Formats: sequence, C-alpha cells, structure tokens
Amino acid sequence: MDVTNSMVLAFDPREGSYLPCAVVGLAAATLVLRSDLRRRKIPSNPYLIAGMASVSALAAWLLLRETGLAGLAALAAWSSAIAFRAPFEKLAVFELLDAGSPAAAAAIAGVNLVLFLTIETVVSVTASGTIQLMPLYECLVWAAIAAFLWRMSARASLGPRPKGEIFAILLMLFGVSGFITEWVLLHSVRFVPLAQLSPAQLSPAQFASIGTFVVGGILLGFIFSRYHGVSKEHRILEHAAARGNVVQPEYRKPTLECPHPERWRMYDSMTAEVEVLEFLKTLVTTVKPELVVETGTFLGISTLHIAEGLKENGIGRVVTCELDAKVYEEARKRFAVSGLDAWIELRNESSLEIQIDDRIDLLYCDSDMPLREQEVRRFLPQMNPNGLIVLHDASSDLKIVREGALKLEREGLISVVFLPTPRGLVVAQKREGRA
Repeated sequence: MDVTNSMVLAFDPREGSYLPCAVVGLAAATLVLRSDLRRRKIPSNPYLIAGMASVSALAAWLLLRETGLAGLAALAAWSSAIAFRAPFEKLAVFELLDAGSPAAAAAIAGVNLVLFLTIETVVSVTASGTIQLMPLYECLVWAAIAAFLWRMSARASLGPRPKGEIFAILLMLFGVSGFITEWVLLHSVRFVPLAQLSPAQLSPAQFASIGTFVVGGILLGFIFSRYHGVSKEHRILEHAAARGNVVQPEYRKPTLECPHPERWRMYDSMTAEVEVLEFLKTLVTTVKPELVVETGTFLGISTLHIAEGLKENGIGRVVTCELDAKVYEEARKRFAVSGLDAWIELRNESSLEIQIDDRIDLLYCDSDMPLREQEVRRFLPQMNPNGLIVLHDASSDLKIVREGALKLEREGLISVVFLPTPRGLVVAQKREGRA
C-alpha cells in the first residue's frame, strides 16, 4: 500500500462502512449528549439534537471526502446544526455547543473505531519502520478528548463556568489532532521532524487545522474576557437561576482544624456549607430568638433556613440586608415563593448603614469578609448579652475573619469558639452584661 492510498483510506471509508460509521457515531453522540443534558438539567430532546447534528456532519463528510477537509467540514456542520437548534430549545448558542462538544468527540472516536474494525487496516510506515494504525490511534485520542471534555462539562453543571469554553477547547484540540494526523501521514515514508516543517510542506488539511486551533484560541480568549467582566456574585446568581441549588462535595482545601472537607456538602462558593445551614436552623429552634440579623443575603439560602427555624418556633423575624440591587431582587423573588416571607424582612442596604432599633438575639455575619469585624463592632451595643454572634468563613486559611474575631476577644468585647468546618465558623457571645 502506498502513502497516497493510506491517506485516502484514513479519511474516506469504503462504501460498506458508511452505514456502521453513521450508526455508531449517532449512538455515541446521543448517549453522551443525553447524559450531559440531564446532568445540566436542560430539558431538551437529545435524540433530535444529536440526529440533526449527525446527519449534517455525515452529509458534509461525504461531500468533501476527496479533499482532505472532510473532518473539519463535518465538525463545522455538526456545530452549525447545534447552533441552529439552540433558539428552538430556548438556550444560549454557546451553552448548547458546550453540551454537544463531548458528544462530538465521542462520535469521532466511535467513527474511527468502526474504520479500524471494518476496513483494511490503514498503516503508515515511518523511516524507523514503525507501523502507525491511524484509525485506532484516532479512536484512542478522541476517546481521551471526550473524557476530558466530559469532566469539564461536569464542572459546568455544578457551578458557573464561561459559556462556550468547552466548545472553544474542542476546536483547539481538533486542530492539534488534525495537524498531527496529517503530519504522520504525509511524512510517514520520509520522516521530517515537526520543527523542520516549512509552510511549503504543509497540506491544505494542516493549514485548516492551524486555522481551527487559532479560531478556538481567539474564541476562548473572548469568552474568558467577557466572563470575567461579570462579578462573581452575578455569575453564581445566573447559574442558580438556571440550574437551581446543586448540592456537591465541599471543595475547600484541607486545614489543620478540618483535614477532611470532602465530608461536608455545599451549594456554591459564596453560600455556607449545607451542614452549617442546618446548624443555623437548629440554633434558631434551640435558642428561640425574637430578632435575628443577617448581613449578606446573597441567594437567601441561609435566610430561608433561619426563617424555617423561626416558623417552627412560632415567633421572631430575621432582618437581612443585601446591597447589590440585582442580587436583592433575585432574593426577594425567592422569598416570595418560599412560603416563609412572613418571617423575613429583606432590605436593600449596606450592613454598615442598616438601622436596627430592637435588641438583637442572634447576629449572623456572612457578607464581604473585610466587613465582618466592623459589623460586629457596629451591632455589639444592641446585642442581647445572652444572645449569639455567628461569623462564617473563619477557617485558618481565611485569616481575615478569624483574626478579626480574635482581636475582638483580646479587647474583651466577645468570647469566641471556633467550630472546625471547612470554611470555619465562629460562635461568640458578648461579654458585657452577660449573666
């Protein structure tokens, strides 16, 4: 077999292989896409989306199979079909492209597996005599890419990630894979080191692969620039609005006081651990406060746990404040449909400006960390001496809250106890006037 025939067979299956390639590719794409959509809580039809994308990709592949650009054309057709479908699914284009990227990689791996099993093995002999089994190698490479993109997609289902990130990385990996494949095929008989290649030695497919990589890189840079232009709070807010509160293992790194943070659970990086939220509710039902003040409402998850405890008690109210108008509005909507809004007084104010006229029985500080010490100092004169002060984010690696609490203790203002949770929790009490 000469090199030219090897190159043709590597990208162009024989007539009898079209059907099994299409079936296996569609099956792989559908299974992966269905699982990814479920994980992302997207109620779209994976069979319809994968079917449209696969038919488009196969048509493009067949039309351009003689040019060496069939793979790139198939990927472009696949992506275009998914982008076309996104508005009908009421999804952002990049969001659906991200969900379809692991499926595309799985389909490519499946097609190459069929090529390896159903046609004459494609070999390419290097100068050293090494035999390259191209469809098998391509299958293994794309299976690894599919697994990598699948893990990236898992992260996107648990918390906010830049929309389009996974698709951009797919383009870059496609470019790298296509360039290397062509390099091996073109220089299989007369081996030429990659560093010594000149533009004149590159094939059209390699130029296309370079272009795909560059486009993916530019797209990734644009996506990250836009993503980081939005505040962390708003990114989490958007993800929670679309996906709800997703429980996942705590990902904080171990500390001396909490060496196994993975035993705890969390919703997002700005909300207290699930166990701490449950502790707050239990604290409310145990000490029966008449007035709870919470600083930093954010998504209102902790507020709702406090309100549940107040409702069980049958007395009390929680005053909670949120300065960000967008976050405040989202919390207000959550409270309105919770059935607990009668126990909640939400204010669109700063914690350092809000006016509280009554005696505070429980103060829960979970706003910006640099404000926690100031908040305690501000509300301390109004604290019930027998009440409790709770500060979140006081672990040994989040020093600002921990050191602030210790400073207040050294000044004789409060007595503190550090609870060894992943992010740390202070439970304190006012010293002055305590029984």
